Amino acid sequence: MAHDDTEAQRVLGKVKWFDPVKGFGFVIADEGGPDILLHANVLRNFGQSSVADQARIEVVVQRTERGVQATEVVRIEPPEGTSQLPLADFEEIDPEIIQNAALEPARVKWFDKAKGFGFANVFGSNDDVFVHVEVLRRSGLSDLQPGEALAIRVIEGKRGRMATEVNAWETAVHLDN
Repeated sequence: MAHDDTEAQRVLGKVKWFDPVKGFGFVIADEGGPDILLHANVLRNFGQSSVADQARIEVVVQRTERGVQATEVVRIEPPEGTSQLPLADFEEIDPEIIQNAALEPARVKWFDKAKGFGFANVFGSNDDVFVHVEVLRRSGLSDLQPGEALAIRVIEGKRGRMATEVNAWETAVHLDN
C-alpha cells in the first residue's frame, strides 16, 4: 500500500463481537487484516449503545501504535438473514401496516437482554411500547440502555403497542426524508 499508515480510510466488514458492558468490541474487515477495535464512544457518536454480532458495518479506521481502531461508524446493516425471520407477534398483522408505521422519537424505559424484551416510551406519551430482542437484532442492535434515545416504528399488536423497528435517534432524520 502506497498510502500513509496514519491516514484514515473507510473499511467494510462484520462485527466480530461487541460488549456494551466492557465498552468495546471488534470488527473483521472484508479485506482481511488485523481485527479493528470498535470503542463504545465511537458507536455512541453514531447514536447507538450496542451493535449485533455479525452485523455488516462500514467504519473509518486509523492505524495507531496499539493497532487498528475505528474512529467513525458510517453505517450499520443488520446481520444477514435476520429480516426474514418470522416473529409470532407480527404473523397476523398486514405487512403493509408494519411497513407504513410512522417513525417516532422514543426513549428506552428498560431493556433486559436475558429476558429478551423491554419497553420504550414514545416522546410525549406515557404508554409503554413493547420492544422484543428479535426486533433489535433485525435492526442491527443487541442491547438498549435505560434513557437511550431511539427512533421506532410502532403498531398495535397482540401485546398492545409494539416496536416493529428500532433505529438510532439520528437515523430518523435520514429514513423519512
